[in-house]
Formats: sequence, structure tokens, C-alpha cells
Amino acid sequence: MAGLARTALLALLMICAPLSGCVGNDDDVTMPAADDLNVMPEVWSAGEWTRVTFSADAPLSVFVPHFLRDVTGGYVQNGTVLNLDVGDEVELEVLPSARLTDATLMLAPIGTDVFPVREAGESWGSWIARGGPNAGASNTPITATPNDEGGRYSLMRAANGSSAGEVIITQVPLTRNVNTAFAEDQGQAQTEGWVNGRDVYDWLAMITDETPDPTDPYDGAVGYLDRWVGNAVPAYEDAIAFFSGVLEGYGLRTEVQRFQANTGWAVNICGYKDGTLAPDEWLVFGAHFDIAPPLVMTPGPDIPGYGTRVGAYDNSAGTSMILETAESLSKIETRRTMVFCLWSSEEEGLWGSRAWAQDTAELDVTVTNYVNLDMMGINWPGDWVLSCYIGPEVTPGEVIDQAEMYGLAEWIGAGELGLESQIERGWAAWLEDGESAMWTDSYVDTVAIYESPTARSDHDSFQEHLDTITMGWNGVVDGYPCYHRECDRLPKMLEYMVTDGRTGEQNLVESFDVVAWWSTMTFLALDEQPILNAL
Repeated sequence: MAGLARTALLALLMICAPLSGCVGNDDDVTMPAADDLNVMPEVWSAGEWTRVTFSADAPLSVFVPHFLRDVTGGYVQNGTVLNLDVGDEVELEVLPSARLTDATLMLAPIGTDVFPVREAGESWGSWIARGGPNAGASNTPITATPNDEGGRYSLMRAANGSSAGEVIITQVPLTRNVNTAFAEDQGQAQTEGWVNGRDVYDWLAMITDETPDPTDPYDGAVGYLDRWVGNAVPAYEDAIAFFSGVLEGYGLRTEVQRFQANTGWAVNICGYKDGTLAPDEWLVFGAHFDIAPPLVMTPGPDIPGYGTRVGAYDNSAGTSMILETAESLSKIETRRTMVFCLWSSEEEGLWGSRAWAQDTAELDVTVTNYVNLDMMGINWPGDWVLSCYIGPEVTPGEVIDQAEMYGLAEWIGAGELGLESQIERGWAAWLEDGESAMWTDSYVDTVAIYESPTARSDHDSFQEHLDTITMGWNGVVDGYPCYHRECDRLPKMLEYMVTDGRTGEQNLVESFDVVAWWSTMTFLALDEQPILNAL
């Protein structure tokens, strides 16, 4: 991709101190064979924390380029190198990709600490097919360095001034578990995993359930409808109590924060998981839970007007994603403080997130990164673009201002999620058509990563008031006829996601699955090494 030559490690970790004592492979040392490494289990569970035992029949080093952690606890790290002599046995918890069929490992003579890796926008399969593992001086090298975080396993950092030698590639088959209670056309393939699209879908179905409930004094429905901002609006307060209770149930330190905004109150619900290494550095994950108020409500599900009772796409979908990812991430030890927020008053002009950002700017903390989820779901694998947008940016066109964050998005999307060809297609479409087309037009098999000069959602508050680099995901926006209208319901989302041979439910579940994993892996990488605003 023109102008985007980045090392995968810089894309992920942005650690760049020159290293000494790092060596490549010694030509006089015998290379191990693939069958010298013993890995148990022989098949890993895709998208699940899997306890893996490594041993060797001959001395070797094995590079494990996957998210992992010590089996006794500790921080998640993105890869390590194990030096195994005959009789050694090492046990790790590995989190392999949920969407690939194989996990790649690399072998070299024992004591090797410099290894090659794929480029950021390249899949492991493409890298192997082009001879990347043994491309010599043209390869991107990374090196194992001592763990300075109290862990026992080496961390992977940029190998400045070193080169990677020959390696042996071996791959472990991956199989994703499924819940057989669901049929294939209900998204069975994405029903299990540390995070998964089916759980996001079920949250969305529950929140937007319009089944009448005469015992509910707030909105008269089973779900949580009528989430309109307003002082003492019963359904709004009911939703606040429910969502805050969910975050508290995850063990998060949860705060319901009320801010005076214009003539009303903006209410934010934030769950905090305190970091144990750098607690004053915050990673924030947010979505707005309010919906467009009925300023010009009209009868009938498809009649033009303004306002909705349900707001399935905008933004019950993003709300559901926060509830899903917060549950999983709240269970792990983190270096940095993770904050999961549901903003209110986005539809009125970002009142909630702006008030939170302004107050946080007065604290002695640094918000290193913000991830936004607003209007996601009507996108790939439906016939619409899945957009991964990054900001702030000042230079239009092919020049990338936030190269490190862009590289991280590519690294995960292309290599961990298997979207290499879709991302290539999205880059070409974005260069040709621009951001506005991504929000309005139909595209087949397209995922676009781009820097966005437009901040129409809560990420604007972080860029403006906290100087934070942001990343977010969405689908079609202005091209959705139910945008801010009564027909913004789950059945309409399903209708828009139907493709040849696949149901809307099947595609929507997979769409949620991709974003759940993309955002979760992004948080894991940023917890190990934040990427700061380059502008």
C-alpha cells in the first residue's frame, strides 16, 4: 500500500529503543525440524483462552506470535519466544484467532531471539506463500527482550539494527466451538468464543424487544425503549438503572455521572477497571445509549419523520457491543485502567461525552486511546462497507498521519481476522470514492480502514478536549433510510443484511463478531503499549 510501509511491530507496540545483544540465527547451528516441537493440545480452540504445553525433542527456540499470558495470571502480551531444551516443558494460555483455521509458530536454533514477521496489512498465509519467513534482509525483524513488567516470558519489540535469519514454519489447526442450539442461518459459526457475535446480537434483541409488557410502567415493553434524554424521563432512568447494574455485575467500579448540559442533564454510565501497572493511563471504550427523540414522530414504521422508540442501529447495537466486550475484558489483569462508557445526549450534540472529557481533562490522568462504536452492524458481510475510522487527521489523501494506529488496525484486521482482501478492496474504494460514499453506497465484500476528518460521534469529544487518538467502527449511515426514524428496528437491520445464500441474522451475527474481536484485540494491544496522537 503506497506510503504505508510499516513494520508489524511498530504497528502493534511502538517501542523503539535501540537494542544491543540481539542476534540472528547462527549459520553453524543446526536448524530444528518442525516435528521437533511438541504442542499439546494438537488442535486449539479458536477464540478461546487455551492452555497449551510446549516441549521439544531437540533444542530450539519457538516464536509464538499470538496474544498470551502466564497460566498463573499476569498481563496479556502479544507474543513471546520460548527457548526449549530437551526435557523442558512450558505452559502458556494462548488466545488464538477466532476467525482463522491455523495458528502460525516459528522455529529456530535455541537461543535465537530475532524473528521475522509479516507486514501489517498482510495475512500470515500470504506472507508464507510469498516466502516471507525466509526473505532475508528484506524481512521485518522483531526481537525477544527481557520482561520488565514482572512477567516470566520475554516481550517482543522492534529489532533495531538486527536481522532475522532462517526460520521453520509450523502451524496448529484451529477449530471454533459452536452452540448447536442455533442453526447455521442464525449465525451458528459465531456462537462461542471469549467474545462472540451471537452474544452481541442477543443483547441487541433483548434491549430492542417491543413485546408489550403491561406490568412495565416505564415503556410498556419487555425491552428498554424510549431512551430519550430528559429530566426524569421514566424509560430513560429505567435504562440507566439497568445498564449500570450490568456493568456493576461485571465487577467494574461503576459511576452514573450527571452533568448539566444546556437545559437538561446529560447522564453517562461508566465502568472502571483499575490498572495495576499504569493506573493513571486510561483506555476508554464508548458508545452512546440514547436514541433520537421524537421531535416529528409520524405513525407507521416506514413513514419519514424524526425520532424512534427503539433505535436498534443507532445506537442499541453499539450499546450491546460495549456490554459484550466489557464482560470479557473485565475478567483479565490489565496494566492500564480500562473504562467502559455508555454516553447520553449524543443525539443532542455530544453533551455526555463532551462533559466527561472536559471533566477528565482536569484530572491527573492521560486518556491514551479511545474506541467508539456507533451505528455498526449494517456493513460487511452484508453489501455495505465496514468502516474502521481513525483520527484526528489533517493531511487528506494517501498520506497517513496516524501511521501507528493505522498499522495496528491493519495488523489485526488483515492478519488476525482474515480480512486481507476485503481491506485491500476498501482502500481502493476509499481512494476512489471518499468517506461520504462509504456512508451511503452499497459495496460488496469491502472493509475500509481510513483516517477520517469528520467526527460526527462521541470520538470528537476525545480529539477536541483530550488530544486523544481515536478509532471506531460503523456501517452505512446517511444511506440508511431509517436513520433517526421510527423504522430503526432490528427487523429492518436484518432486512438490510440479507445477501445471496445467507440470512440477515447470519450476516449480522458475523458482522458483530468481527467488530467484537477487532475492538477487543485492539484493547489488548493498546494495554501493552498505547499509541499516542501523532499530531
